[in-house]
Amino acid sequence: MGIKQWSVQDMPREKLIKNGKGTLTDAELVAILLVSGSKSETAFSLANRLMIAVGHNLTSLAKLSFNELKSFNGIGDAKAIAVIAAFELASRKLAIPVSQVRAINSSEDAYKELRIHFYELAHEEFWILYLNRANKVIEKKFHSKGGISGTVADIRIILKGAILHSASNIIVAHNHPSGKLDPSVQDLNLTRKLKESAALMDIQLIDHLIIYNEQFFSFADQGKL
Repeated sequence: MGIKQWSVQDMPREKLIKNGKGTLTDAELVAILLVSGSKSETAFSLANRLMIAVGHNLTSLAKLSFNELKSFNGIGDAKAIAVIAAFELASRKLAIPVSQVRAINSSEDAYKELRIHFYELAHEEFWILYLNRANKVIEKKFHSKGGISGTVADIRIILKGAILHSASNIIVAHNHPSGKLDPSVQDLNLTRKLKESAALMDIQLIDHLIIYNEQFFSFADQGKL
């Protein structure tokens, strides 16, 4: 039975129009994406079963591949594509083009500039923001990719990039796929060495961020620079 056959008060599309998008549950929103269920269950029942399977965790749902989604009874190509496309649009919405960034004036600004590159990653990556003296972004650059538990940052390459871009300040960031934001001993040592090496070239390391989806740890905010 499809959504159109539900009672009006239970139809998620009607609820969205009448009461606003914020009143819908995650399962109801997913049901709208799925459009219809099957001969044996409604779209909501299918969506609810899918949410139960991922522990009602949207992050886990977003990580499901096309084939993993299709492994659920009742989900075919069109439904799987709709779910994947919705999460991709949500991910892209998080991006703030460099052209729109006037200046990086806080750790929050830096996080907003970089978060799109780390969202839902299952491995570590290391990124750099090269800034001018007014802290406007000159260049945003991918530096390296690692495994689940670590990545490699080369201080010489980072500073070479700063010189090539005539950057006065830099901000570096990497993610912790585990979700644990506390810096490791390696993170602390790298930050210290990078700051000291940059200072020799009259370049300032403004911050080092550790990012996990909607959360981040700032070395500057925590007094660890």
